[in-house]
Amino acid sequence: MSSHSTQATINELIAGSIGGAAQVLVGQPMDTIKTRAQTASSPMDILAQTMRKEGFFALYKGMLSPLIGIAGVNSLLFAAYGSSKRLISPYPQLSLKEIAAAGAMAGAANTILSSPVEMFKVRMQAQYGAPTDKRLKVVVRDMWRDWGFRQGIMRGFWVTLAREIPAYAGYANFSHISIIGFEFSKRTFAKKYGDDIPVWALLASGSMGGIAYWLACYPLDVVKSRVQLRAEPPQGSPIQYIIRELRAVVVEAGSIPAAGSTFAAFELARGYLFKTTGV
Repeated sequence: MSSHSTQATINELIAGSIGGAAQVLVGQPMDTIKTRAQTASSPMDILAQTMRKEGFFALYKGMLSPLIGIAGVNSLLFAAYGSSKRLISPYPQLSLKEIAAAGAMAGAANTILSSPVEMFKVRMQAQYGAPTDKRLKVVVRDMWRDWGFRQGIMRGFWVTLAREIPAYAGYANFSHISIIGFEFSKRTFAKKYGDDIPVWALLASGSMGGIAYWLACYPLDVVKSRVQLRAEPPQGSPIQYIIRELRAVVVEAGSIPAAGSTFAAFELARGYLFKTTGV
């Protein structure tokens, strides 16, 4: 690998970490509501109950898991995405189909770290402030002790993989999603503003990516949460239990502003690093 490619990967790792932290800080309250709504009642009812019984900061329950892991998760995602783009084409301006392929590769790689981070976040969010609620380290310890690595720490891996690949690329009816939605929107703004795209435009582009991401993957996200929250591991093959869970769920809503902050923070950080390192 050339020194130029190495520096580009390092920049993407750093920018991805910053984007990931922005995602957690902005999106955690909505993510908590989403997770609880997927396994209980309506989002507004969940919000009212959470605020009344546990207070505002309960909306940030489960934040420690993604905050600890987000640097690795988003660094891996954006670094894999950048490396995949360079692997697919030596030219910087890829077509949307090539971006779809790079996004699929990045989504698959991202599952390695995002699956356990998501699993522990979901289990923390499902605790409603009872005296028996567990700290994150206790949840990790119990899952490892009772179920081991595959059925405990990595529970929900196959559902997460099935969610991430189409969400970051484009399969079947989802032709412009997540990274593609972001790139499409960003390129539209670039035609007007050139290289100096304003922050609000980056946020809007990220939000477009977020809308498309959740349109594509929300049903599987519901399945993932239900699988990861069960007292025991799912039975049968991944396809069997995914289909079984899909039959039992009703799609509620998604999370959009967090995606806007992720991509905007990533682009701003990468722009600063480009000016500093020249790569």
